[in-house]
Amino acid sequence: MGVRRLLSFSDALTLLGCDPPAVAALDRALGGALNVATGGAGDGLVRIADARGSVLALGRGAVRGVGRCLGRAEGRAERTELLHAAHTVIVVLAWFQALEERHLPVRPAELRLTRREQLALVGAPRAAERGAAFARSLVATDVPCPAPHRPFEAVTAELRRWYEGLSGRFLDFAEGLSVWDAQPETAREEARRVIRTELPGAAVRQYETLYAQLAREAPEFAYWAAQLEHRATRAEVRRSLGGVTELLAGLARTARPPMDVAASLARSSEAVLSRPVLDASFGPDGIRVPTLGEMYLDPDFRVREAAGAGGPATESWWEEVPVRRDLPGYLAGALTSAATAEAPLLVLGQPGAGKSVLTRVLAARLPSAGFLPVRVPLRDVRAEDELQDQIEQAVRTATGERASWPELVRSAGSAVPVLLLDGFDELLQTTGVHHSDFLVRVARFQRREADQGRAVRVLVTSRIAVADRARHPEGLVALRLEPFRPEQIRHWLTLWNEANAGGLAARGLRPLEWEAVARHQALAAQPLLLTMLALYDAADNALLRGGDSPLDEAELYEELLTSFARRETGKAAPGALADDEARVRAERELQRLSLVAFAVHNRRRQWVSAAELDEDLTALLGRASAEASGFRTPLGAADVALGRFFFVQRAQSVRDGRVLATYEFLHATFGEYLVVRLALHVLTSLLTHRPALSLAENNVVDDDLAYTLLSYAPLSSRQMLRFAGSMVRRIPAAERDRLARLLMAVLQQHGQRTHEPHRAYRPTRFPASPGLRTSARHGIYGANLILVILLLKGRVTARELFPAWNDHATAWHRHVLLWRSAFDEEQWTDFALSLSVTRTWYEEGRELEISLREGAPDAPGPVDVNWLYRYPRGNAGPGWSRPYWEQIRYKMDVSGGTNDDVVRHAMDPVFAWLGPAVTTFLTTPGGPATSLAHEVLHLLLGAGELPPAEARTVRARVLRGLDRVPPEIRDRVRRLLAEHADPSPRT
Repeated sequence: MGVRRLLSFSDALTLLGCDPPAVAALDRALGGALNVATGGAGDGLVRIADARGSVLALGRGAVRGVGRCLGRAEGRAERTELLHAAHTVIVVLAWFQALEERHLPVRPAELRLTRREQLALVGAPRAAERGAAFARSLVATDVPCPAPHRPFEAVTAELRRWYEGLSGRFLDFAEGLSVWDAQPETAREEARRVIRTELPGAAVRQYETLYAQLAREAPEFAYWAAQLEHRATRAEVRRSLGGVTELLAGLARTARPPMDVAASLARSSEAVLSRPVLDASFGPDGIRVPTLGEMYLDPDFRVREAAGAGGPATESWWEEVPVRRDLPGYLAGALTSAATAEAPLLVLGQPGAGKSVLTRVLAARLPSAGFLPVRVPLRDVRAEDELQDQIEQAVRTATGERASWPELVRSAGSAVPVLLLDGFDELLQTTGVHHSDFLVRVARFQRREADQGRAVRVLVTSRIAVADRARHPEGLVALRLEPFRPEQIRHWLTLWNEANAGGLAARGLRPLEWEAVARHQALAAQPLLLTMLALYDAADNALLRGGDSPLDEAELYEELLTSFARRETGKAAPGALADDEARVRAERELQRLSLVAFAVHNRRRQWVSAAELDEDLTALLGRASAEASGFRTPLGAADVALGRFFFVQRAQSVRDGRVLATYEFLHATFGEYLVVRLALHVLTSLLTHRPALSLAENNVVDDDLAYTLLSYAPLSSRQMLRFAGSMVRRIPAAERDRLARLLMAVLQQHGQRTHEPHRAYRPTRFPASPGLRTSARHGIYGANLILVILLLKGRVTARELFPAWNDHATAWHRHVLLWRSAFDEEQWTDFALSLSVTRTWYEEGRELEISLREGAPDAPGPVDVNWLYRYPRGNAGPGWSRPYWEQIRYKMDVSGGTNDDVVRHAMDPVFAWLGPAVTTFLTTPGGPATSLAHEVLHLLLGAGELPPAEARTVRARVLRGLDRVPPEIRDRVRRLLAEHADPSPRT
């Protein structure tokens, strides 16, 4: 049974088993409103006394019978619909019970139409409409409903407003009756006061009582209203979402266990809890990483509907949302609510926050008799496929069995399907397919499934940074995972130390205590990084021996990877290695691993095949790839590079007798760190480089390797820039300055590059994909150089970047166009949002200052048209105009870009009605120059909010500029100004 999107009062009564003749009698009392709502007809006459009695009798009976109906429900979907029906009933019943208790001068039983009034209504449609409006309110399908993401107080506040509207329409109806007119004015006034002010509040209190009654019959009502009785204190830490099983298992007692493929999928999901959080087989001796079931801690979270100003990618959007600690209760509510069958739940978190682990643990904890969790790692399925095909791919990967989606759902009986779509950010960032409508397509899939009787809940995970790059379907709820608080970190450390007490003691090491971690709390607050801290310390208590300065994220990655590489290379050596030799070997290992990271990064996906990796390493290192023979593939360069590292995952399949292997990093941040590490190493090495030929000019830098690696994908993701910023700060200031100047020279030189180094290095997203155009590679390389220069210098001018150009600002503009043409939309967005540009002047003319943006992007500063047209700052000369306003519009049209077209669409009325004003410019001595169109819009759109003095100044500038535009434009502007006359008196 599918969940209905809209449930009327009559639907609800019928679902709850009310007697059909009694429902029909109520319909007659409401003038046929119940039937009209579903396509029927009635006489249109509202008999409030009869309706009141029917609502009270039917409603109370329905509430008393909820438990009986739920006991007969077949499956989760039918149970959810019955609960929805019960809630619809108590909303209406609460108002009538409150009305019953009010002491009104006119008793509700007396509010009936006389025969004369009934006849009069035939010819008085406005009077008839009063009763019909009240009846329609009673049978409305849009009554406020609780939801687990909303505080119950917000629901009751919305409900009070709904009751106020209902009470107002009831009062309108009553005031049109003869019995009302027969009352004294004082009695009528008292009745108005009671109905308008007392009745809505009393109805809310009745609703709360009825809601509590339903919560005793069905615990879902408590889940939806976040009214669970928490036995835990606020500081208690809960583990592995055990509360989800505890809360939902009882609701699935009557459901039959899953069969066939559904049963195989349930076994696959449950097995996850017994596996380690990380594979530490290559970690320090004696270290045991606990299982997910032992180690996963329920995170704190914030949750709200994705509506209103801003978006979930910005911190300000979350500021007013309280932090919650009841994740199992919230998930129990979300997965049993009808609303979540219409739009997905979007789970957001920083890298390493535990989004993917949450989906694995939730899939394991949902009772298999009542739910069918299907986890779909989006990085592992074909991005271009439809969602149903992706689900079926994931099921086959997890179980080894082929099953269509409808067959899978049928094999689960009455269990509710729960899709866990993990890694939406990777879908956005690593594929060539445009996926900004992915969440909308998911909601569309949910609607189709509900129509087919397979109502499905969907949870989608993503990094916070890309959360605003997708269109949000109506009703989408966003949940953000919060960092660990100190109590959670302490609890995690206790579990870690208990699991490793024997191994640490045998090696003479101390447990990892809070005091050693507290200095690194910013890192320890993310579960993945906390695990890395623990692994790092498990080698030789490095955190306990550390200095006063806490590690930042990049330093932790460096320490962990370096110590791990040294330990592994030491194991492979026949004897003990000297420190220098160990350091050299470890660095070589990390550089080889960094090339693997580039193989992934430059293909703009999260994995690389062993064959592709062998080709890359051969092209860059000059080694021959291993030849395949027979049915077995010899150990290639890829296996040598990756076989020893716990943070690299290997997957394989057999095709035509050949083993086909792919590699991906355990977490994307490992690869991002290694890419940035090698990029900075290669660029820094240019400082000591010498020309390859003695005849080469001294100022030519051999940047072939840098160009090869850095011309396929930008380094502009937030995480990469954070890593790079940390690494750059460790370079001495003098060296940073020298390197920045050198890279600015490289930026100039690479524009004339005509040869292609390392021609065999051709990373492509798909084997059949064409390689990047040479111009695109030039653009990406130049953009990466700019990012590194800004990291080194903090701020740079266009004059410093392009000294050979006469107009440095124009040089910047032309290069930006090249970079933009080289990027896809996601890359361009990342790059643009990472920069801040300031327009200014210096002695010889205009200038641009470019810097890396810190924090959330602010609105760009206003444009001074003096700067655009190369006039001096504060130009006091006459205004000017240009005739090419139509050309601007056409050029925006020809560019064909979404951004240009969106702006052009908004500006089309301005071009059509005020066209010449767009390129008519007004000066202000000592201040900025502006266009006439800008000032007109500023005045009209800011009317009523501009300070009076500013409004008068803008108006004066507009009037002064009218002489420069054609008469018809002048007349239009004057009419607009007349309609928005200056409200401030002149003195």
